[in-house]
Amino acid sequence: MHKESTARSIPEPDIQNAIIVKKYANRRLYDTHTSSYITLENLCDMVKRGEEFVVIDAKTNEDLTRQVLTQIIFEQESKGYSLLPIKFLRNIISFYGGKMQHFLPPYLEASMESFVNNQDKMRDYVSSAMNFSPFTQLEEIGKQNMALFKRAFSMFSPFDFNREEQSEPEERIRKTAGGKKN
Repeated sequence: MHKESTARSIPEPDIQNAIIVKKYANRRLYDTHTSSYITLENLCDMVKRGEEFVVIDAKTNEDLTRQVLTQIIFEQESKGYSLLPIKFLRNIISFYGGKMQHFLPPYLEASMESFVNNQDKMRDYVSSAMNFSPFTQLEEIGKQNMALFKRAFSMFSPFDFNREEQSEPEERIRKTAGGKKN
């Protein structure tokens, strides 16, 4: 099988839109935007803030971004932030050198992009599921039942002068039943 080179030069458009981080032979990382040395933890924070960066080899100008991002993932996983399931990692490894290797990256990118785009919807859904209270629902049903009972009972009372003063639950029931106020 033929092995693709993992080192590549940075395409020009990526350089224009991203912070350049140079990696030196002594493994130090230099942020050209802030003119200071940084750590993998700093790069991790940049990713979390959504800042785009490219890591290049200071001597050869090769793109090392993928390797550095993988190193950040390794660091996070070894700190106990186990985000990637073992079965997922095994599956990823099994794709290396296989016929489907070229199809997996775009698929994973599209899947992750979809996940990120739907993240707010998922948060709202989980939040509403966590805040769901069957007692609130039962209380509302009880109020509606009581209003129906009062209304039905008032039909048997010929001298009910307060018939025009309807309570809020009765009004809500009439609206949902399609009835109109007299």
